[in-house]
Amino acid sequence: MTLKAFEDRLQTLGWQRDRNIRIEYRSARGDAQRLESQAAELVGMAPDVMFAVATPALVPLQRQTRSVPVVFVQVSDPVKLGFIANLARPGGNMTGFANFEHPIGGKWLELLKDTAPGRNRVAVLVDPDNPSQTAYLQAVESAAPAFGVQLIRADVRDAAEIETAIVAFAQQPNGALLVAPNAVTIAQRDFIIALAARHGLPAVYPYRFFAASGGFISYGIDLADGYRQAAGYIDRILRGAKPGELPVQLSSKFELVVNLKAAKALGLSIPEAFLQHADEVIE
Repeated sequence: MTLKAFEDRLQTLGWQRDRNIRIEYRSARGDAQRLESQAAELVGMAPDVMFAVATPALVPLQRQTRSVPVVFVQVSDPVKLGFIANLARPGGNMTGFANFEHPIGGKWLELLKDTAPGRNRVAVLVDPDNPSQTAYLQAVESAAPAFGVQLIRADVRDAAEIETAIVAFAQQPNGALLVAPNAVTIAQRDFIIALAARHGLPAVYPYRFFAASGGFISYGIDLADGYRQAAGYIDRILRGAKPGELPVQLSSKFELVVNLKAAKALGLSIPEAFLQHADEVIE
């Protein structure tokens, strides 16, 4: 859906694939070594502009080039991570659209406690190889005392580590999950959702497609909207704009999605007032 939104927006701006624009896609699915080799390969093609999805993709691109223009999405705090000089005037060869500000980690915990107040043990699934994950975890840790929860950090790089972490965590009662946004959890979302359901763990996820696939609650940005905006920046760069002069924009559109079927399976009754604030309720 996101890549379709990206290409559809390019088309409306006058760029038709295989006619006046060539697009090369690569996906490493969270594999750091593949990301490095793919970044080198793509930079070696001398493209006019590159489109990077998420923080791990930017890291090798920054090592490979400081001249090829790069537009990014799904990156948190690009200033702190050293990709740009500042939001208003990035400088260098990178610009794009930041997804979450890290304090959203506290909001995810709040949503969990609003809907599953009896759960006082929370495992946070993070990818330790993704440099953005530490700040999310710190935000959740800062909020945890106010909600009276015990946090357990679960480092996951693949399906095997996800299963080991969730199964071990579920051995004790009153548990719930927070799933941080990263390539690993996105690629393994169906597996995570199935494990959470099997072990009776309410979970809050970062994107709508988790809830649409059977997850309990999601709260996060509209990814497709970010991809459409990125296409707009690529259009401007192809027409002569410099990436360092295009401001990095923060997401302003967030979606709260509740899956009532998942809630019922967990034996949870969602307050009506909470449902009224949801952008979408999946029956």
